[in-house]
Amino acid sequence: MTVHMLKLCVGIDSVEHLIEVRKGREHMLTDGTPYNYHVTRFRPKRAEEILQGGSLYWVIRGFVQVRQLIIGLSEIETDTGRKCKIIMDTRLVRTESQPRRPHQGWRYLEPQDAPKDILTGERVDNLPLDLSMKLREMGLI
Repeated sequence: MTVHMLKLCVGIDSVEHLIEVRKGREHMLTDGTPYNYHVTRFRPKRAEEILQGGSLYWVIRGFVQVRQLIIGLSEIETDTGRKCKIIMDTRLVRTESQPRRPHQGWRYLEPQDAPKDILTGERVDNLPLDLSMKLREMGLI
């Protein structure tokens, strides 16, 4: 069974800002596949489930707004000890906006609780992003 990860995207104001920050930061796997990565303190105990198609869902300004497919996990040595490198596909997939409270580190996200992808490039509710977020925040959509 697949499980996802949920993480705050600290210092990022919007999906567009995340895209801009990620430009020029792609790396290549030995097979030529481009990837982005994020380093976290601990390796997930449910790594096997994550590697069965799990994604890292980014919380931006209090809302899940985008996800990246996790393609690998590896251990790396840093100045402060061993850490876990989360290797992700470079493609950012926008999701329906879903409110989330701040938390430290990452959390597991079960598939039934994950927001749906926005496949058309438009909001599912066909409203501008800011308006959609405000209405969701108020519990109106």
